[in-house]
Amino acid sequence: MKVTGFSFIRNAVKNDYPIVQAILSILPICDEFVIAIGDSTDNTLELIEAIDSTKIKIIHTIWDESIREGGRTFAQETDKAYAAISKDTDWAFYIQGDECVHENYLPEIKKAMKEHLNDKNTEGLLFKYLHFYGSYDFVASSRRWYRNEVRILKFNPQVHSYRDAQGFRKNNQKLKVKAIDAYMYHYGWVQAPSGLDNKVRNFNKFYHEDSWIEENLPVNQEFEYGNADRLIKFRGTHPIHMQKRIEHSNWKLEVDPTLFKKKMGLRRRLLQKIEDLFGWRIGEYKNYKIV
Repeated sequence: MKVTGFSFIRNAVKNDYPIVQAILSILPICDEFVIAIGDSTDNTLELIEAIDSTKIKIIHTIWDESIREGGRTFAQETDKAYAAISKDTDWAFYIQGDECVHENYLPEIKKAMKEHLNDKNTEGLLFKYLHFYGSYDFVASSRRWYRNEVRILKFNPQVHSYRDAQGFRKNNQKLKVKAIDAYMYHYGWVQAPSGLDNKVRNFNKFYHEDSWIEENLPVNQEFEYGNADRLIKFRGTHPIHMQKRIEHSNWKLEVDPTLFKKKMGLRRRLLQKIEDLFGWRIGEYKNYKIV
């Protein structure tokens, strides 16, 4: 069984992406790892080259900044990395530059890949998600945050990244997947307020025109935490490769987490209550079919 990890990145240093931690977190169960490095204006290339592993395969790409619709550039870059995967690969393990897998889940992930290797009705494996928000101590948990996503798929040239690279489809059809007992840790919203504001501005360049960004995300405006809906204290442990990064973080979340609940409208509060009681998220978007 051959497993290939893949991802894409650009300006990881400037935007403070934990891409090295992301790669290292799944590298032990990968036979190779393809990383598409975009035309960065910082030391992203050197950052990746410093990873001491012969498994790493770097490809160089140019991002199309003319596309300002739905983050499709991210899907294009994902597809470039996917296309460079060795053709004898069985499973392709996708991880984004702000995600990380806890080492405790690696045995379960590898076990699931072995169990479903020859199952023709299984095209991918579905992860649960923890979305850290504001700091490493809180998880955002509400209808605004997706609960699951496909991160491992049977390698097939007909598979392509979908929309803004959140998931995948084969011949534009949803993948048939098995849910596994493993979490993906998402750190995209964990930064000091000033750094997070710069990152959000850069990120939105692939969704909106410059005029919209200048009107809604002015320069030097400190990020206002307000789109979480609900924060829950994290009681677990973080992946080992995130430990030094967490130890060197130099800010605290200067907001009262209980205030987020008060900002939720009556409809969202009611829907959230139903989900909390019965585990049913009404109207949940699912870009996959659980089998």
